[in-house]
Amino acid sequence: MKKLTKLFAMTLALALVLAGSALAETTLQFGTTVNEQDSFQVAADKFAELVEERTNGEYKIEIYPNGTLGGEADMLESMSMGMLDMGIITAGPFVNYSEMMGVLDMPFLFANNEEAYKILDGEIGRELLDTLEGANLKGLAYAERGFRNITNSVRPVEKAEDVAGLKLRVMENEVYTATFQALDVNAVPMNWQDTLTALQQGTVEGQENPINVIWSYKMWEYNQKYCVLDRHSYSTAIITMSLDLFNSLDEATQQIFLESAQEAAEYERAWVAEQEAGQLQEIKDNGIEVIENPDVDSFRSAVQGVYDAYPQFADYISRIQAELGA
Repeated sequence: MKKLTKLFAMTLALALVLAGSALAETTLQFGTTVNEQDSFQVAADKFAELVEERTNGEYKIEIYPNGTLGGEADMLESMSMGMLDMGIITAGPFVNYSEMMGVLDMPFLFANNEEAYKILDGEIGRELLDTLEGANLKGLAYAERGFRNITNSVRPVEKAEDVAGLKLRVMENEVYTATFQALDVNAVPMNWQDTLTALQQGTVEGQENPINVIWSYKMWEYNQKYCVLDRHSYSTAIITMSLDLFNSLDEATQQIFLESAQEAAEYERAWVAEQEAGQLQEIKDNGIEVIENPDVDSFRSAVQGVYDAYPQFADYISRIQAELGA
């Protein structure tokens, strides 16, 4: 009888421990607008894995891809209002929450990935993320969308003059719109979900995105016949959360979220680099004509006026150039 009583007590104690663990677990919603083949999913999965592991299961992150929780602008608004926990968002919409974030969208700001990482992972990058706090957003780390390139259904593009008159979708961002207007493009700001329909229906003739996106969304199935690797802008992807939620965490857990986000971002960047050559080949194999060595100087020259149009970014641009030794 004593053995049974002892066994019962142990069983009850174990049940209480398990119940306590279950009650302690917090599930957070993490939204993306992309499919599961996209690099954003790679970053989100890694981040979720690290957070769950490092908090001993106290925080579990559920990922909702394909715009299930809304478009990027919708998700940012929801996070700002404390109605959505987390997401990974391309750089474009952030300028609507912090004007200074727009400096990172300036055309031809970085010559290569290494320059981008030096700035984003350093003092300037963190300073810019901190400006989001005024909009109740917490930027955790910069993952990668990558260098953006133009695709279209009309003609090959080898120099800036070749894009004039094309009707291209651009991100919902003032700097991107200004950049393409400087190239005499009919720039149409539009969210990504609507873009796919617009490309199929021919209401826009092209779009601009990194190789990973062109590949993962099979742009050859959306009437895109030509691609030019002009690398006009380096686009970040910010792992973001509600500032209210971040502030509700204790200091040690905040540090776990920050460190996990940075590690996930670096993991995703490495994945993008590793996959890019094969993805580019698959794009070609599916019939898209790729211009790999366009006249980049013609593009750079055409968009110089964009820098003059944004004097508010001058200090940051000077600091970035000084940091890069430009």
